Amino acid sequence: MTDAAHSSSRLMIPPLGRIYASLHEGVETLLRVVAGLALVTHGAPKIMNPFGAAEMVEKLGFYPGVFWSPLLSATEFFGGIFIALGFLTRPAAVAATIVLLVTVWFHWITLSQGYSGAEKSILWAAIFIFFAVRGANRHSVDAKLGREF
Repeated sequence: MTDAAHSSSRLMIPPLGRIYASLHEGVETLLRVVAGLALVTHGAPKIMNPFGAAEMVEKLGFYPGVFWSPLLSATEFFGGIFIALGFLTRPAAVAATIVLLVTVWFHWITLSQGYSGAEKSILWAAIFIFFAVRGANRHSVDAKLGREF
């Protein structure tokens, strides 16, 4: 029995299996593009002033800030573009995940905001972990190149 047939037989309304199967890749692509563009939007102000976050990253313990601030800017801006396009998806998603796990630490521990302060970063990190493991699908530059990490 195929995966689609097997999962369809477990559905309360089995004909929905065909709909879910036909939408699977499109929805996955939508999630990747939206998450990537959201990261670009978040990184756009930073890329305009790549050293602007130097003091903030040093407060987090990342020295020297003049090194880490541009790296943060590039990860958010260019990494977001790469993820949205599905180009070098896994490395870009790993980098984004690292940034977001630092923001989880920052909000949860440093600012003592707990889960409520870190919730958005946790959700973003989970999305990027998915793409770090999964990679992009056939609707990506990686697929068009026929190569991926």
